[in-house]
Amino acid sequence: MHWLFLGAAILFETIGTTALNASQQFSRLWPSVLVVMAYGASFYLLAIVLKTIPVGVAYAIWSGLGICFIAVIGYVVFGQRLDLPAVIGLSMIIAGIVVIQLFSNSATH
Repeated sequence: MHWLFLGAAILFETIGTTALNASQQFSRLWPSVLVVMAYGASFYLLAIVLKTIPVGVAYAIWSGLGICFIAVIGYVVFGQRLDLPAVIGLSMIIAGIVVIQLFSNSATH
């Protein structure tokens, strides 16, 4: 169940960050409200996850996947281009998460 909560926390963090860009520096009301609500939900769910997953592992997965999802959303939705070094770096983040999941005893399975 904790992995489901972590997935939901990542989803809300991604929504919040996407809305942050759409809020235009908090000058638009509804995207700004969505930022606060989505980040609130994300941090609440992340706090629940920390009861069973160590903070370093949970935060690495939460932030790493959030970074990758936002990069893809930035590319698809906002037309922000990714150069080769950015793609390589994002691939390394994903590889790090895979290593944690497959080989770390710190990650609870």
